[in-house]
Amino acid sequence: MRAYKELFVGGRWCPPSTDQAIEVVSPHTEEPIARVAAPAAADIDDAVAAARLAFDAGPWPRLPPAERIRIVRGLADRYEERVEEVAQVVTAEMGAPITFSRSAHARLPGVMMRALADLADTYPWQETRPGFYGTGILVRNNPVGVVGAVTPWNMPMLMVVAKLIPALLAGCTVVLKPSPEAPLDAYLMAELLEQSEVPPGVVSILPGDRTVGEYLVAHPGIDKVSFTGSTAAGRKVAAVCGTALKRVSLELGGKSAAVVLDDADPAAVAAGVQVAGLMNSGQACVAQTRVLVPRHRAPEFVDALAAMVDGLAVGDPLDETTRIGPMVSARQRERVRGYIEQGIGAGARVVTGGADRPAGLDRGWYVRPTLFSDVDSAMGIAQEEIFGPVLTVLEYADIDDAVRLADDTPYGLSGSVWTPDIDRGLAVAGRIRAGTFGINQAYSMDPHAPFGGVKASGIGREFGSEGLAEYLETQSISGLGS
Repeated sequence: MRAYKELFVGGRWCPPSTDQAIEVVSPHTEEPIARVAAPAAADIDDAVAAARLAFDAGPWPRLPPAERIRIVRGLADRYEERVEEVAQVVTAEMGAPITFSRSAHARLPGVMMRALADLADTYPWQETRPGFYGTGILVRNNPVGVVGAVTPWNMPMLMVVAKLIPALLAGCTVVLKPSPEAPLDAYLMAELLEQSEVPPGVVSILPGDRTVGEYLVAHPGIDKVSFTGSTAAGRKVAAVCGTALKRVSLELGGKSAAVVLDDADPAAVAAGVQVAGLMNSGQACVAQTRVLVPRHRAPEFVDALAAMVDGLAVGDPLDETTRIGPMVSARQRERVRGYIEQGIGAGARVVTGGADRPAGLDRGWYVRPTLFSDVDSAMGIAQEEIFGPVLTVLEYADIDDAVRLADDTPYGLSGSVWTPDIDRGLAVAGRIRAGTFGINQAYSMDPHAPFGGVKASGIGREFGSEGLAEYLETQSISGLGS
């Protein structure tokens, strides 16, 4: 069993202030696979103090951007040497199918690291512009300060990279709190940072529970919070940051719609929704689990979706044929099963799946992939984020009705439209309130595309130049002469 007895504080491994530990349990076997040291308030204090000193007096914020970019590229070189190890670790700790771990959990973060460094290389760190009164104005983009970053268990390494790398490129220092369900990949990042040229004090990594996260967010030494998690938790984070007037960015929940137009091919839609709605075993904030279909063609699309769901292999996440792995925890499994039972009780029709355990899987936190039809938009399964392999089909009368249904949730993170007519797709996409959208695909995690939501799905953006700007403050200096 893997064990980390120390915490990564200020770029070095340090003994924790208590003997408490986090036990990491395999979602497949329900057996412990690792123990990591659990931080207490004193350890957070030490990490913030190290980050504060490194920002206020250390070299990192004062390096030329090109030098920080060079160091981050070196970190990416080291990361790429351990991509398969990242994939294996993520599958072990949170149960993602190994094929998805290799592509999204492991390779994609490496791609993001290099792409973000390339974006920083062309970013306008400062510019001179003519002032209204005839003198020159210098506009600088400076690092925001010490960042408290809180990452989730469902896309653990990708979210570490999404927050850590732009913050480092901007010149910030970082205290990162990964989820206790999936801390092992973050410790791999700590090992890479230890071997890198990132100076002492710049990065700390302390996995912990909600109490640790709340303490970090409220810490007076933190200048900006970057949080990914549930909408309920995000509201609390926003309230704390609002009181302290801290900068904050929030990537929260979603209940996204795949809007299927009447000219779409049912087989192509089903294949696309397998990715868009059921990626990562459905444990994705961008999962497009509400499939909106034209009423006059609904049976065709339901049949195609049912065939797709029925054909998904459920089981051992290390088996390369598996498409749906276990839920991350027993609590998450029960949450998903509870929603399936709620949908049945509300009158929705189970086309395939159900709340019982998948056949042949006597252990592990598994649920059956489930497809509902005859779903009303007011039902809980159509309004609330389930975070599991559950799809709902809603029927619409016309395009105006489809747009209304797509927007008929508190969320606005992602979405898609399915049609061979790209112009029709663009017209529909432009009418729906969602921060990210795809045409004939799920929103792709393109490093050049800003990612984030509207409404209850969050504030701010990650990736793209907009994601880098989240870690910068603008300063203007006037009086440069005529």
